[in-house]
Amino acid sequence: MRATWNGVTLAESDDTVVVEGNHYFPPESVNWEHLEKSWMRSVCFWKGIARYYSARSGDERGASVAWTYPHPFPWIAKIKGHLAFWGDVEIH
Repeated sequence: MRATWNGVTLAESDDTVVVEGNHYFPPESVNWEHLEKSWMRSVCFWKGIARYYSARSGDERGASVAWTYPHPFPWIAKIKGHLAFWGDVEIH
């Protein structure tokens, strides 16, 4: 699977974890140089607190297009630190 935004590959892996239809990419498959921490957070009643990242490429910025659960609840620990994408990010 590959996550692309604005012509940039944000992540690529054959080992994603699918939860609720979203592909969670392992942290080592993420191109972190194209992501920056966002102020956005959200709470999922069964996964925990999500932290978001925005994408950047040159002068372009995609606000809060990725999220991760740094400390998910024990029953969903398999997504710890993995990133999922939404918005203008294409998963293919």
